[in-house]
Amino acid sequence: MGWFEAIVLGLVQGLTEFLPISSSAHLRITAAFAGWDDPGAAFTAVTQIGTELAVLLYFWTKIRAVLVAWFRSLYQREYRHDPDARMGWLIIVGSLPIVVLGLLFQDAIEHAFRDLRLTATTLIVFGLLLLVADRIGRKERDLDHLTVPHGLGFGIAQAFALIPGVSRSGGTITGGLLLGYRRPDAAEYSFLLAVPAVLGSGFYKLADVGDGSGPGWGPTILATVIAFGVGYVVIAWLMAFIKRRSFVPFVVYRLALGALLYVLVFAGVLHPEAGPAL
Repeated sequence: MGWFEAIVLGLVQGLTEFLPISSSAHLRITAAFAGWDDPGAAFTAVTQIGTELAVLLYFWTKIRAVLVAWFRSLYQREYRHDPDARMGWLIIVGSLPIVVLGLLFQDAIEHAFRDLRLTATTLIVFGLLLLVADRIGRKERDLDHLTVPHGLGFGIAQAFALIPGVSRSGGTITGGLLLGYRRPDAAEYSFLLAVPAVLGSGFYKLADVGDGSGPGWGPTILATVIAFGVGYVVIAWLMAFIKRRSFVPFVVYRLALGALLYVLVFAGVLHPEAGPAL
């Protein structure tokens, strides 16, 4: 991977990680359109460290309160019913599905799940699910209503994002809307829930960077830094946007992109497992 590719893919990662349109799908599609090698699951996971650092910065006040209360709840009885300590435990509970499934399906994540036909399908199917959830969700609950079963529900929805095209934020927000949560609350828990899973995956995949089978250290670090800066701006914009607007624009985009991807693959312009066919 060259420096220009790293800049472009870092921008794509930062722009799409928090929008419900799937950053992993866009990295895969961008590389295919440009005729570049698939950046791979390791590159995707490591650059997501940058976007999760943006989450840590944007939600730092909340995250710090959760961490402090959670650690104190381990040895101070009075903190065991603290709302922030409870949130810490619920983030752990919600992270379990993606950790377990990520380890079980590691080989498929790196190979079979990266087929562009599957990406097109998940873009469309989960786009429609987001539309349904946004229309029928009661949007009455805030994070004070979060329970262990709800945390697991969010977590299972997040785990679908192991397949490019689903979208980590989109899948988790869809699950939250179906459970009756308001858009900003579903999005906030989605971002908080992603931190341990994404950072864990990113650091786990660090060993695969620069091993000769994918991008080297330099381009990967550059893309990660760019993803951090762009991702922070996108978080701030999205949190303001969903207080006033629905997710319909993102649904329309997902449907259009999925349909275009189908056309290009079946017309032979894009190879489902590589880049341009021509």
